[in-house]
Amino acid sequence: MGCCCDEDDGDILRHLMNSSSSTSSPPPPPPPTSTIISPMNSHFSALSSTDTLQIIFQNLPIPDLARASCVCRVWNSVASQRDLVTRAFLAPWKLKDVVGNPISRSFWRDNSLAKFAISHRIVRGDSVASLAVKYSVQVMDIKRLNNMMSDHGIYSRERLLIPISNPNIIVKRTCFIELDDNAKREVAVLYPDDVPDIKSSYVSNRISSEESNKKCLIP
Repeated sequence: MGCCCDEDDGDILRHLMNSSSSTSSPPPPPPPTSTIISPMNSHFSALSSTDTLQIIFQNLPIPDLARASCVCRVWNSVASQRDLVTRAFLAPWKLKDVVGNPISRSFWRDNSLAKFAISHRIVRGDSVASLAVKYSVQVMDIKRLNNMMSDHGIYSRERLLIPISNPNIIVKRTCFIELDDNAKREVAVLYPDDVPDIKSSYVSNRISSEESNKKCLIP
């Protein structure tokens, strides 16, 4: 007489063998390349049309526009157009306009609030502390933006760049791309009534920026 356990062991063994054979089956083949949408796919010519790309890219923010410029030459030529870059740069802050072209192409990579600053022409009696109170910012933020080691650095400058803490300040404003020699950086500068100080030495820096290449490449 056979033991009932022998039959159970046989069933278990067959079940394990069937499970092993089913799990070792190869994965399904990948979809054919003709169904994958890619700018390198000749079967999808729309992504190589500059008109179509302009319609798509004009809705992209700065980070996505930068990524698009790295895909291929056609995409880069469209994503680097000044009007598209300017629109993407202005959109988050509802700026009215941006004047000038940056010397450094990396300027367009970042349009955070830290990219903007107010130009304050220094007059008698100004101090870093008093300006911090006037503009509701921190003393250390002013010194950091202007590359100042101490408060005494204010006396050797024509102006200070004031960081912006309230984004509402730049709504419907015009900013000017300038290279600040003291701050050692390019900044989108705001002036009172959107009128630059023509006596300032920074005008030459702004003019040199405006004469740079019209195409704004985004690495």
